[in-house]
Amino acid sequence: MNIGMFPMSGIRVCDTELLRLGLTLPGFVERSKTIASLPSLGLLTLAGMTPTRHRIQYIEVPDEKLLTELPSNLDLAAISSYSAQIDEAYALAERFKAIGVLTVIGGPHVTALPEEAAQHCDAVVIGEGEPSWLQVLEDAERGTLQQFYRQDSDQYDLANAPMPAFEMLDISKYNRLTVQTSRGCPHHCEFCAGSVLLTEKYKQKPTAKVVAEIDKILTIWPHPFIEFADDNSFVNHAYWKELLPQLKERKIKWFTETDISVADDAELLDLMRESGCAQVLIGLESPVAEGLQGVELYNNWKLKKFPQYRQAICAIQSRGITVNGCFAIGLDGHTTDIFDQVFAFVKDSELYEVQITLLTPFPGTPLYARLEREGRLIEPHNWKKRTLFDLTFQPAEMSITELHNGFRKLAVDLYSQEITSARRQRYKRAMKELLSKKGA
Repeated sequence: MNIGMFPMSGIRVCDTELLRLGLTLPGFVERSKTIASLPSLGLLTLAGMTPTRHRIQYIEVPDEKLLTELPSNLDLAAISSYSAQIDEAYALAERFKAIGVLTVIGGPHVTALPEEAAQHCDAVVIGEGEPSWLQVLEDAERGTLQQFYRQDSDQYDLANAPMPAFEMLDISKYNRLTVQTSRGCPHHCEFCAGSVLLTEKYKQKPTAKVVAEIDKILTIWPHPFIEFADDNSFVNHAYWKELLPQLKERKIKWFTETDISVADDAELLDLMRESGCAQVLIGLESPVAEGLQGVELYNNWKLKKFPQYRQAICAIQSRGITVNGCFAIGLDGHTTDIFDQVFAFVKDSELYEVQITLLTPFPGTPLYARLEREGRLIEPHNWKKRTLFDLTFQPAEMSITELHNGFRKLAVDLYSQEITSARRQRYKRAMKELLSKKGA
């Protein structure tokens, strides 16, 4: 078969004022732009396990305008999308169906809403893609494509993960490539729309497989920047202490997401820096304890860690690893004071980088279900607004207008040229002082 793989990418912001500000304020949506420019590791992984008798095209759909001309001679179109782009994914699938091309869609959104997706495509892959992909291909060849494909994801072992087809990429289009070491997260935050929607277990890929993927990237990109596409990388410190020396040998630079507990292990921090870690992104969520109450489903882990936030940031950054601290504005414990509280915390903690988003109820998350029960969702099925920058719910302790306007002002204040430069210069001065002390 001729197979087309279509990842939906690009920045989505419906708030036109925020979109305008994003074009002028340093730092604003920088992380989103990076994410938007990443290749689809999910589709590349499926491409890597596709039998060689099939021919594959990998075609990114980078913005809101769908392809003006559809590729010819396709037998199957595989589309991957998140909530904010799902309407475009559905439209693309319908265009393919209209010309007789079989269509299959996967990803977190359609995993949460498979019946919705089935109205627009021939087949929906629910959950992880690898356990179902070969069956999808066999059925498509026979003309017996099923409407839904769902395997027991808890039985899927990342030890069986195929090598992603990195060779399909035009490396000149990217400033980093992704490698996955794990899926899931033990914290189970109420709002999380990450890989926890695809698998309930926390899984890790054997270090040998991770190293093999990096070695393959090195064959096409001599000095790569790697983003580990994990929801929470450093759950198992022993695993990383085995992996990091091997990364050091390969002289790469890398980035990942983690929780604040990484700061508790000085040996791990040293190994991270020696192996090329440039930055870690940490979901701090709130600069005040009130916002952290009930964030996780099963415990108040982040609330318990809150007294250590500033000390942890200092410990990580003292190794020369910058911290990108992320805040979800609009948590139930947040009042109109939250905007000043975020600004003050960023300044006092000396964070190198900061990311603010609006709390967003994605379909399939416990947050969405709770806010739906409470009647607090705004336009419950307007998926285009699930961007992290558009307000989609009634906050608990302030009005919709107060949250909307406060978030916009906070963005202006945090990402102004003056404040952004001051943050980064402060970090550089701290590093110089640290190096001079070590030299003495």
